[in-house]
Amino acid sequence: MPASHKDWAALPPPSLNDIERLAAASFAELPETFRQMCEGVVIQVEDFPDDEILDEMDCETEFDLLGLFRGNGLAQSGATPATGQEPNMVWLYRRPILDYWAESDEMLGAVITHVLVHEIGHHFGLSDDDMEAIENRAA
Repeated sequence: MPASHKDWAALPPPSLNDIERLAAASFAELPETFRQMCEGVVIQVEDFPDDEILDEMDCETEFDLLGLFRGNGLAQSGATPATGQEPNMVWLYRRPILDYWAESDEMLGAVITHVLVHEIGHHFGLSDDDMEAIENRAA
């Protein structure tokens, strides 16, 4: 049954914590082999990427980047970070994700899963077909 305007009128937009909870739930639904590949990854949610990241990624606006992976893949460093090395991290950018979601017909959880899989998957050298299969198994 479609929601009425009254159902939506009092709802605030999803907060940073809401997106973080959705991301944790999405990550937990990914296939175990994928989750093991990125053991110890930290998921951080922020409203927008900072100016340094926007410049580095050659973004035209702060809405151009939905997420970012920083760290070393298993091929570069093994599964355990070296002493003093930052953990592998995925940043999800709330406002660009919400903007993308508002213009699509996808569910918010599916958008977050897509961003997570692609940020982690590209870093580990997975093909688009591999990532699509992972997303489909999580759905």
